[in-house]
Amino acid sequence: MAREVLAETETTSLEGMLVKKKGTASARSWILIDSDVNETVMDIDKYAIMHRVQIHARDLRILDPLLSYPSTILGRERAIVLNLEHIKAIVTAEEVLLRDPWDDNVIPVVEELRRRLPVVNANDVETGEEDESPFEFRALEVFLEAICSFHAARTTELETDAYPALDELTSKISSRNLDRVRKLKSAMTRLTARVQKVRDELERLLDDDDDMADLYLSRKLSSGSPVSGSGAAGWFLGSPTIGSKISRASRASVITVHGDENDVEELEMLLEAYFMQIDGTLNKLTSLREYIDDTEDYINIQLDNHRNQLIQLELFLSSGTVCMSIYALVTGIFGMNIPYTWNDDHDYMFKWVVIVSGAFSAVLFLLIVFYA
Repeated sequence: MAREVLAETETTSLEGMLVKKKGTASARSWILIDSDVNETVMDIDKYAIMHRVQIHARDLRILDPLLSYPSTILGRERAIVLNLEHIKAIVTAEEVLLRDPWDDNVIPVVEELRRRLPVVNANDVETGEEDESPFEFRALEVFLEAICSFHAARTTELETDAYPALDELTSKISSRNLDRVRKLKSAMTRLTARVQKVRDELERLLDDDDDMADLYLSRKLSSGSPVSGSGAAGWFLGSPTIGSKISRASRASVITVHGDENDVEELEMLLEAYFMQIDGTLNKLTSLREYIDDTEDYINIQLDNHRNQLIQLELFLSSGTVCMSIYALVTGIFGMNIPYTWNDDHDYMFKWVVIVSGAFSAVLFLLIVFYA
């Protein structure tokens, strides 16, 4: 069934765009914030998004919430594609497209974008109060700060619950405390994996100057990199392989004219700041894991001691049972109702049989216990 989605009218290139959706193409809620902090909420399908920002379908698929993709920051010719868990956005040199703006975890990000993406005018330039960072870096900083703060808050909550639970477990081993610690450890493992993915992505960017240079969208626009707005060339530029090669080739062609083409110091400082923050969060989780491991070792030692005590008690009772069985055997032999002649006129032997068999059983019991 064919449906039509009319994208919101803007002062930029979205003006008058009519998007027809057919087949399985589904509309998603996006919020668009431009450099003047003008906001537009749109229900637009993936084809309109691809046409607008000139990215490949493979890149847009990373932002699909139904697919499990790790945290990723990709630099393309005209856009930055970000998948930082609940933050799924596309950043260009002039605007930000953020997915699912009504999500509880995304609403604070939208509010921060409103605050951190102010209009830069001539008065700001004269007073020197403006943020000199490019638009895409201001947006990227908001997203990195949001995801790092989110993980830091989750880590603090986990620490608040975990440490008292572990201390209670060491003082009293019970099924309730063990189950509580098990759930906390599972939550810590999941959170650690998520934090590790964000850290690895930032580390990957910091290790590759070319990947960081791909994120300088304003520089690429000012340097006059060849960008096609539509057609086959646009699709090639948006592809993750060919587009990257063309992007780097275009930078190499103008490096003699623009001496700072490969200068990524500004972005490197930005990424390092949040890398240190997420690395600190990961260190907290690592310390918590070590504390849990130490508690498990302590609990295992206690359980081993209890187990050894039970084994000793079982051995003690088993030894006593064996010795009493020997004593009962003698009693059973003499208690049989069978006529025999040597029982006559030997009543005085009864007490010696009892004393000797009892003493033998007691000595055997002590020997077994001492040997064990």
